[in-house]
Parts: sequence; structure tokens; C-alpha cells
Amino acid sequence: MAMKKIFPNEIITTTKYFGVHQDWEVPIPGFFIITSRKNRRSIADFKDKEAEEFIKLVQTLRKGMKDILKIEDIYLFQNEDSKHKFHLWMFPRYDWMEKFGRNIQSVRPIMNYAKENMVKDNIIKEVKEMAEQMRKYLLLKTHRVCVN
Repeated sequence: MAMKKIFPNEIITTTKYFGVHQDWEVPIPGFFIITSRKNRRSIADFKDKEAEEFIKLVQTLRKGMKDILKIEDIYLFQNEDSKHKFHLWMFPRYDWMEKFGRNIQSVRPIMNYAKENMVKDNIIKEVKEMAEQMRKYLLLKTHRVCVN
């Protein structure tokens, strides 16, 4: 079954080596994915300049999520056995997620719940507003222009 792209154009930023975007199919505000623009599978495959840019990007994005979006906790995921090239999930935790637990096993049920119950105008608006806030924050912090 093909995934439904609810947010196909919510690009946060693009750097020399990476892209950051809102997850395309899961309507959770602040669920960002960092992807490699190179054909990389693992952090171990990064060249030194890529690794330097990556950690700075993760740090800056996370700081913005905390300071601007008020997201206190996130989960970071990267699986090397993916059929896609390198990507890192920055998965936010919200109070409404507590009923699913606080562990890695909770993530898939949370995502399914969001896809089944949160595709609503107010949530879609919130996702887009948070993406815009992060675009502005990263532009300010990195002086990079992102065309969305």
C-alpha cells in the first residue's frame, strides 16, 4: 500500500549534505526527518565534513524544537537496514502519547493513532505552523534560505 503524503512540501531546510522536512504521512507537529542528500546508509559512511554538518544540524534543530516549539522530549531513530538512504527521525513526545507508554515500542502505535485520528484541519494547520516556525528559526541560526 502506498503511503499518503499529507505534507509533501513541508521542507524545513536544505544544506549542502542534508535535507530536513516534516514527516510526509504522519500528522504529528514537529515530527522532523533529516535525510542525506548523498547516497549514505549509515553515520559511519559520512565524510568528516558531512559528520560535522550533521551534528550541528541535529543540535540546532533540537534546540529550536525545545526553545521555539516547546517540545521537551524527543526520540531519535536511525535504522541502517532501511530500503531508503540515511534518515534520522526526530520524533516529538506529547502528553497525549502517554497512554501508549514511553518506550520504543510505543512509536508505531502512536504513528498509527495519528494517521487514523489526527488528519484534521486544526492539526494540519498546527503541523504547517510549526514547520514554518522552524524554517524561520533555522534561517536565523544558519543564514540558509529554504525554498518551500
